[in-house]
Amino acid sequence: MTTHDAPAFTADEVVTAEPTRNARLKWVVVVDAGVPAGEMVNAVACTAAATGAAVDHLLAHGGPDADGAHHPGLPWAGCSVLTAPAHELAAVRAKAVGSPGVLVVDMPRAAQTHRVYDEYLAELAGTAGEDLACRAVSIVGPRNRVAALTKRLGLL
Repeated sequence: MTTHDAPAFTADEVVTAEPTRNARLKWVVVVDAGVPAGEMVNAVACTAAATGAAVDHLLAHGGPDADGAHHPGLPWAGCSVLTAPAHELAAVRAKAVGSPGVLVVDMPRAAQTHRVYDEYLAELAGTAGEDLACRAVSIVGPRNRVAALTKRLGLL
């Protein structure tokens, strides 16, 4: 995860009665179009979990269903899942990492090949950013900046 002081929502910005496009921050996850579906879904889930933990007030309040069972809150500001070839994903990641006010949570291939987390961290420590072979990159930041980074990418 790379951050320049992770962007955050304030409590008063959580407006669940308005369209997500009204949110000040935009969240996208970009996945490598060339990886198998199971690895792709895993990478999206893992980067989303880390993003949810890093961005204050990203998750809204939960609520009950008609039977009274409670459902935990979900991201109120929305999240688009986009796809790109590996080289384009790497370029988007590099630009996002260099963009002030943007949170980047990535899932390098090494995270999916190790079964021991410390072994993943050891490999990560010896790998340059441009050599990470990311499977997914979660990006949160000012709406216009994130849109500019991902404008040519299609929905998954």
